[in-house]
Amino acid sequence: MFPSLLLIVRILIAWFVAVLMAGFIWNGIFERTMLSGAAEWLFNLASTLVMLSVLIGLISPLRRIWLITGRLDSTTLASRQRRQIEVPLDTAAAFALIEGALRELPRAEDPESAPDSLQVRVKVRRIDSFDGPSQPSRFNIMARFAVKRDLVQATVTPGNGTSSITLMVGPDASAWLDLFVLDDGVNVENVEAVTRAITRRVADQRRQEQADVEKTVSEKELTVARLNLLNAQVEPHFLYNTLASAQVLTRTDPPRADVMLGHLIQYLRSSLPRTEDTLSTLGEELERPQAYREILKIRRGNRLNVQVDVPDALKAVPMPSMMLQTLVENAIKHGLEPKTGGGTIWILARRHDDHATLTVADDGQGFGGQSTGTGIGLKNLRERLRLTFGSEASFAIVSNFPSGVAATLTLPLDGKAGAA
Repeated sequence: MFPSLLLIVRILIAWFVAVLMAGFIWNGIFERTMLSGAAEWLFNLASTLVMLSVLIGLISPLRRIWLITGRLDSTTLASRQRRQIEVPLDTAAAFALIEGALRELPRAEDPESAPDSLQVRVKVRRIDSFDGPSQPSRFNIMARFAVKRDLVQATVTPGNGTSSITLMVGPDASAWLDLFVLDDGVNVENVEAVTRAITRRVADQRRQEQADVEKTVSEKELTVARLNLLNAQVEPHFLYNTLASAQVLTRTDPPRADVMLGHLIQYLRSSLPRTEDTLSTLGEELERPQAYREILKIRRGNRLNVQVDVPDALKAVPMPSMMLQTLVENAIKHGLEPKTGGGTIWILARRHDDHATLTVADDGQGFGGQSTGTGIGLKNLRERLRLTFGSEASFAIVSNFPSGVAATLTLPLDGKAGAA
């Protein structure tokens, strides 16, 4: 209560000094007239009424401040408020946040924004509590000094990963008026409203960031699951054919069946761990088909010829596992197997700027047979490329000259994905 009593005494003293000065002027006007006695009596009556009106007029603002803040101290009783608020945002985000908060204040007028100097200011129109058919405020001397608008100004100070917002809130009037008029808690209310708006906006932004992170994690997990599913659809295609061939050889040529199963074990040892990974490398994918080719030689005899031309500098290029093998398997199944007399498969890799091309070509039957280049294996391949590299990778399949098909993968050298 002491700060409120001190404030009441300070305002009463200011009014007493003003009345005293007015008395000197009054006496100077009427002291040599016939009406000096009556004028003195009239002035004393008016002075007493003014001081009583000021004293009574202080009660309502103090009560309103108490109802708003729950306390009466130097901070809540001050007509001009200052707050320093730290926000975990960069300068641009903090400026946009405080600009939006000030513009959305109730009764905000004349907003001014200066992005270069990181300052925002608005004027907030006050509401007359006694506005109505009858206006008791006209009998309140302090109401004659009523301020119509308040000024809210914010300045953003950049920091290291954070920003500091300085709020200045006060009456849109000269500072001398604070000596005579008690603020009704309007500016305490304004500064608390801005603080709540900043807190809410920061919390909303953090919730949105958390939701975006959770969405990104969920999308990543979904992408990995889809990649694993597509990979699982690719690998059994080769395994089933090999096991079927081994089953036939166990009845017709057991030693060759034993050799084929040995190569199959070697193939599985290098292949199965990759079903949990996203990327392999071109070098690993070239080593993997070694056992694969040996199995195919047993299955097809001498009718299959494989030629590899891949520079060592490109063997570190990332690529989805089993993708090269899918292309080789597709060339054999749709190109060479329907063709009598066997044929050749070429595996070629070349560098072009920040991309590498990997081509699997054959001299088989080509698109004239059952193959159209739109089967489930190639559809899965395109989907895996999209999920892994986005727009940075592509796949094309065309006719080979003079016969067969050429399938080409375009892969980023750094293995990074672009926009899907």
